[in-house]
Amino acid sequence: MLLTVTNLEVCYGVISALQDVSLQIAPGEIVTLIGANGAGKTTLLRTVSGLIQQRRGKILFDNVDVSTKRPHEIVRLGMSHVPEGRQVFPAHTVRENLYLGAYQDNDAARIRQNLDRCYSLFPVLAERREQRAGTLSGGEQQMLAIGRALMARPKLLLLDEPSLGLAPLIVRKIFEIIREINAAGTTVFLVEQNAHMALAIAHRAYVLQTGRVIKSDDAKRLLEDPDVKKAYLGG
Repeated sequence: MLLTVTNLEVCYGVISALQDVSLQIAPGEIVTLIGANGAGKTTLLRTVSGLIQQRRGKILFDNVDVSTKRPHEIVRLGMSHVPEGRQVFPAHTVRENLYLGAYQDNDAARIRQNLDRCYSLFPVLAERREQRAGTLSGGEQQMLAIGRALMARPKLLLLDEPSLGLAPLIVRKIFEIIREINAAGTTVFLVEQNAHMALAIAHRAYVLQTGRVIKSDDAKRLLEDPDVKKAYLGG
């Protein structure tokens, strides 16, 4: 397994955010995590990437225990996190934002290769490489945030709500790109409110409810699950 989370517990003070969460992601998969607002989805991603420290449990990434490692150490091992809300650097250009994603890489040729790959995936970023990121549309900023994460050439890409606040046409484009990224060899762990689209592109899925995993299965089977349909798919 590329990622194994075992018996994870995370608390904010006395409030329990995640309780006994276990999951696995194999190399080459798209695995999605669905659940209502406040279920703990973002907390789980932030804990996996080292931004939040768990109270209990273990996180193994590529056979390395990262439970107590700092975020930059986890990035160096091959994990990149695209946070909810994009969080690009608005005063910097598109090109500068992308280069910031490669801050731990000293190989100029590899950085250039990764930059070209980003421009190939997101042609609009190539067109606007000298434009300040804060002047981009929401969809373009999301593409930039994903491109910045890809500059580290991750084995595992964590995506938190990539469709949030975007028009339906742009959402479809983002999901097509997620498929492309995965087809090129990057494993994807996707948190997404648009459960139907997330399950449509994922191989497997977990359902999180009030900090606990209540279901896990093949994504196509969960699309047909009556409880999932009722709670997350509008029927």
